[in-house]
Amino acid sequence: MTRHFQFQGDTSGKRSIPEALADRALHAALLRIVRTGRLTVTTAKDKRLSFGDGTGPAISVRFTDSRAQWAFLADADMRLGELFMDGRLVVELGSIHDFIALLLREAQNSTHSWPARFIDTLRARFRKLKQPNLPGRSKRNVAHHYDLDGRLYELFLDADRQYSCAYFEDPDHSLEEAQLAKKRHLAAKLLLEPHQRVLDIGCGWGGLARHIGARVTKGEVLGITLSEEQLAYARSSLDQRDGRVSFELQDYRHLKGRFDRIVSVGMFEHVGSGSYRTFFKSCARLLEDDGVMVLHTIGCSSTPGFTTPWLNKYIFPGGYIPSLSEIVPQIEKAGMMVTDVEVLRLHYASTLEIWRDRFMAKREAARALYDERFCRMWEFYLAAAEAAFRYEDLVVFQIQIAKRNTAVPMTRNYIRDDELNADRNRQAIFLAP
Repeated sequence: MTRHFQFQGDTSGKRSIPEALADRALHAALLRIVRTGRLTVTTAKDKRLSFGDGTGPAISVRFTDSRAQWAFLADADMRLGELFMDGRLVVELGSIHDFIALLLREAQNSTHSWPARFIDTLRARFRKLKQPNLPGRSKRNVAHHYDLDGRLYELFLDADRQYSCAYFEDPDHSLEEAQLAKKRHLAAKLLLEPHQRVLDIGCGWGGLARHIGARVTKGEVLGITLSEEQLAYARSSLDQRDGRVSFELQDYRHLKGRFDRIVSVGMFEHVGSGSYRTFFKSCARLLEDDGVMVLHTIGCSSTPGFTTPWLNKYIFPGGYIPSLSEIVPQIEKAGMMVTDVEVLRLHYASTLEIWRDRFMAKREAARALYDERFCRMWEFYLAAAEAAFRYEDLVVFQIQIAKRNTAVPMTRNYIRDDELNADRNRQAIFLAP
């Protein structure tokens, strides 16, 4: 996430500040933001504040203490998630997703106060200082999120554990159908041939590498990751049909060799803007001269911003969501060219909605693995991410990259042709006696 919302308020949090002043400040701040909808906020003094025009589902939240109100006003980007995790912001009607979605939707039509703009500017300006993702730190950052108990991810991901944006060719498709469509879409853009050697940078639990391996029948697929948990699962998931697929615990910066195709899905968000040049120079070194690369990454459709501090602290340390203007120059400087860009809008919002629904349906199982505070943290993460993709400037970029102008066809027809052929092959296998 790049931006949420900021409110102006006293940041001292001292008990000497009258609670009535905290109530007035909260009322004034939310009054500027919420024009539609039906929101009720109960303050620490048990005063009920109403906002909106009374339309839509009712949402009600309560602050347990006045310092929580000041924290929310001072820096909602950081403190809203913490207040929810700590039980100092209680959702009494609706869900935390409903509350965040209302604020982000309404914030589109409001103007931030100058202190909020100033804080945003500082965070954007100094973002690179917080992202020195050298190899040792990169591994620790990955472990923070991806080395969690694998049973957690089983609660909400599809059976193939695709932990990235699905591709909804039809809005009514299931998560499983949309994730298969995503893998098929990426495979088509890679222009795969049976003899090729393929590299998957940030292979996750190995689902895409196995999918590609079924196409590269006379070549080989190497998936690399920094997560030991993901590596163990990916290796254990291989069967005899995946003989040409392998997985390694490896940093892309240290990898040697050459590959006909390179794909990277959901990994670039962890590179950090200060390491973009290194990333693309490494890819250029690894890619054959007539090769093709596809980069699938969360992106920002506006100007460069900053990582939401709560997300950086609790979920994805060292992460950063780039704008297209930050990516393309580094591709060019590495001696490669962009041959195609597709912007997936709202696909991730739909993906996250399903993930959140599945997680909430099995929340008690997650609580048994961790604790209540962790469950609140994870609920907030999924809820905030979904709302940000729906109401802010977050999208997904699929960027096709090559070294030579002739590496890909002149039109996009080959993508649909490959997808249709994959569908026919899959149906033939399904119908075979």
